[in-house]
Amino acid sequence: MDELEAVLSRVRERVLPEAAERERLRETAATLTDRTREAIADLPVDADVVQVGSTARGTWVAGDRDIDLFVRFDADLDRAELEEYGLAVGHAVLPDGHEEYAEHPYVKGSHEGFDVDLVPCHDVERAAELVSAVDRTPFHDAYLSARLDDDLAADVVLAKAFLKGIGAYGSDLRTEGFSGYLTELLVLELGGFVPLVESARSWHPPVEFDPAGHAERTFEDPLVVVDPTDPTRNVAAVLSATNLARFQHYARELLAAPSEAFFEAEEPEPLDSGEVRAHLDRRGTTPVAVVFDAPDVVDDQLWPQLRRSLDGIVGGLNDHGFDVLRARAMTDAAGAAGDSADARDTEGAAERDATDEPTRAALYAELEVTERPAVQRHDGPPVAVRKHAASFYESYIDDVDPDTYGPFIDGDRYVVEREREFATVREYLESDAASDVALGAQVEPAFGDRDVLVGDAVATLAPAFGRPLREFYEPRP
Repeated sequence: MDELEAVLSRVRERVLPEAAERERLRETAATLTDRTREAIADLPVDADVVQVGSTARGTWVAGDRDIDLFVRFDADLDRAELEEYGLAVGHAVLPDGHEEYAEHPYVKGSHEGFDVDLVPCHDVERAAELVSAVDRTPFHDAYLSARLDDDLAADVVLAKAFLKGIGAYGSDLRTEGFSGYLTELLVLELGGFVPLVESARSWHPPVEFDPAGHAERTFEDPLVVVDPTDPTRNVAAVLSATNLARFQHYARELLAAPSEAFFEAEEPEPLDSGEVRAHLDRRGTTPVAVVFDAPDVVDDQLWPQLRRSLDGIVGGLNDHGFDVLRARAMTDAAGAAGDSADARDTEGAAERDATDEPTRAALYAELEVTERPAVQRHDGPPVAVRKHAASFYESYIDDVDPDTYGPFIDGDRYVVEREREFATVREYLESDAASDVALGAQVEPAFGDRDVLVGDAVATLAPAFGRPLREFYEPRP
C-alpha cells in the first residue's frame, strides 16, 4: 500500500487542478452566469441558471476546460418554447457559438479558452418527473454536491484519470464507458478511489449498487448503479461488458504493480500501409472491408447503427461459410466523442468536434476462410422419420439441376449436395444478399454504394483508418 500511495500522491499532483486554474475557472463561470441572467431578463418567461457538471463540483481533471450552464424553465413550458428561448439565451451569451443536439438543441461555444455548453431544461420538482432527459442533470449535481467532501472529490479526479488512462471513460455510444456521474457515484458509494478498485477487482457481474435504497425495477446490465434521483434508471446502462471487464483487469494490475502509466492516456499512432501488410503476413488470415459514406448523424446515432450493421454482416459471412475470426466497425474520424462532458454524458448527448466528423465508415472483418467449394452439403431428416423424410426426398428426386447431387443416403439420413450460392467472399459482399442482413436504418442507403476490399487491398485504408486499424491489430486488454 505504501507503493500505491506514493504513486497516487504523484498522480494527484498532476491531475488535481491548481488553485490558479480553479480561480480562473470560477471567475469565468461567474462572468458567464451573469451574462446568462441578463439574457434571461429579456425573455417573456421566468427562468434561472445553474452551473452543473464536474467543474461545478470540483471533480474535473486538470486541463479539462468545460463549463456547463443549465437554464431552467418552468416545467409547464412546452418543448417548442423551451427550445426557442433556450437557444435565444445561448446565442446571446455565446454569440460565436453553434447549435448541437442532445434530446433538444443547445448552444456550444467558447469563452476565454473554456468550452461552454448552455443547455435549456425544465425545472421539475423531482427527477422522476422529467420532461426531457437533461432535466435530471441539476438533480445529479445537487445530490453529489451535498455529499462529496474535498477528499472524495480528489479521489473522483483520480478515478477519472485512471479510467481515461485505460480507455474506459466516456458514456457516448462509441466508447460505452464510465460516465462522469457514474464515476462519482461509485467513488462516493465505495468511500474513495482505493476502496473502489479494491472492490472492483473481485466483482462477479452482475453487480448492483443502490445508493438511495429505492430501486423500483430490475435491470439486466452487468453493472447496475440505481440513480439516487430516479429509482427507475440504471446510471451504468451504457457501460459495455467489455469496459467493465477492462476496469476490473486494470484495477487488479494497479493494485499488484502500482504505476503512474495507468493514469496516462495514450492515443495510438496510426498504422501505415506497410505495417498493415506486415500484420497480414504474420497472421495468415484474410481481411475484408466494406467501406461506405458515413451517415451524417451525431455519434450517438451513428455508432449503434454501425454496430448493428456489423452484426448483420458478420452473421451473413458466417452463414455462408466464411468464418469470421474478429470484426469491428471503424470510421475515419480521429477520436471518440467528448470524454469530458460530465454534465450530459449521463443523458447520452453526442459530443463531437465539427472537425472530427467521420466521412467514411468501414465494417472490417478478418476471415479464416474466403473461398468455399462449389457445392455444399444439405442434410435431410433420417429415413426412419417417414413423413418428413419422404417430403425431403420427393422435393429433390425430380430436381433437374445438374449441379445437385442426390438425394442419396449417408448413414441413416437423406443428403443432397447442391450448388453453393457464393463460393468467394467477394461474391457475397458485392451481392444483394449482403444488403439483406439487418443494417442500421441510416447505414442502409449508403451501403448500396459500397466498396469491397479483400486481402492486401485493405492496406489502402491506412491513411484514413490507421488508428482503428492499430487498435484492431494491436489490441490492449
